[in-house]
Amino acid sequence: MRVDFKYGCNPNQKVAYLESMGDMPIKVLNGRPGYINLMDALNGYQLVRELKQATGLSAATSFKHVSPAGAAVAVPLSDVERKMYFISAKKNLTPLATAYIRARGADRMASFGDFISLSDVCDECTASIISREVSDGVIAPGYEPAALEILSKKKGGAYLVLEMDPNYVPKLEERRTIFGLDLVQDHNCWIPDAESLGNIKSKKTEIPEGAKLDLIVALLALKYTQSNSVCYAENGQTIGVGSGQQSRIACTRLAGSKADLWHLRHAQKVLDLPFLPEKTRNDKDNIVEQYLADDPEIDVVENWQNYFTEKPASFTREEKKSFLSTLHDTSLASDGFFPFRDNIDRAAKSCVSYVAEPGGSTRDEDIIGAADEHDMVLVFTGVRLFHH
Repeated sequence: MRVDFKYGCNPNQKVAYLESMGDMPIKVLNGRPGYINLMDALNGYQLVRELKQATGLSAATSFKHVSPAGAAVAVPLSDVERKMYFISAKKNLTPLATAYIRARGADRMASFGDFISLSDVCDECTASIISREVSDGVIAPGYEPAALEILSKKKGGAYLVLEMDPNYVPKLEERRTIFGLDLVQDHNCWIPDAESLGNIKSKKTEIPEGAKLDLIVALLALKYTQSNSVCYAENGQTIGVGSGQQSRIACTRLAGSKADLWHLRHAQKVLDLPFLPEKTRNDKDNIVEQYLADDPEIDVVENWQNYFTEKPASFTREEKKSFLSTLHDTSLASDGFFPFRDNIDRAAKSCVSYVAEPGGSTRDEDIIGAADEHDMVLVFTGVRLFHH
């Protein structure tokens, strides 16, 4: 069976389609898919299915270019998080809607134009949240009639809605063709659980239940993130994903800078920004990003009339550093071992208290020593999670 695409990765690649030798497990309920849509959908759906399996909680991802901009499970939102994510304090949320709000909120700039994957049947509440965001499509194991009606109207009726057979089991063998040659491997079936976090190498050994959940979320997110990759997580969601970098410290820095921005969005100065009433959520995301940027050429405070009803207070670099210094309990996972302690030192600057990595470096003792210096819990999972 076959599903034809609009085109391949680029419009000049005219012939592109999805093919299955057996029954097709995906139904196109609305819109017309593209090649990258399906790459995002198939990777994202595997991630949310495994998050649900590992945690028992509803899960969602926000994918962009075959890596998660954000992934999350349904941990209830605090009042501050509702304000950060532009969700009314009065709005009742289902667990699935909560998971997607967290996944989208992990990095709202990166999630602009995302592809969404949901672990559960999409309900009306979740569909109403999705309808307000700029997105290319969604995949789920089913849709409530009211949810499908809402989503089918999005993008002038062209919004892509895919239904995945929840009983579909893929073959163990994976095959990919590159330059006319087939690469074949077994599917990576590893799913982390509490026992996966048992090989603790640091002097500090206690991992709270919330941190265990965060480490599992981070590890599974890495399983479907283009390598090299490092992921920071907190409150059941990713808060910074660094992917596709050739050096691991670059991943740690990139993901750490995203985690820092997520933390800074909790600051009262950010929550109280007096946006002009005509500004959309996407406008606000861009304004917040510029407000928090250490870029002398971008100063929304100096040009406040374009963004705000009144001039807001500046948020200085020293104030940001002071705010971040009061935080801790962030979790971090890496898809490969840390070759040098600089990764641990950088993670410490972004509130990290719990670290999971495969281990196996010739400098493992240096990494353990660095974790002890920063009073972190360090776990060696023994499992590498490279993904390409």
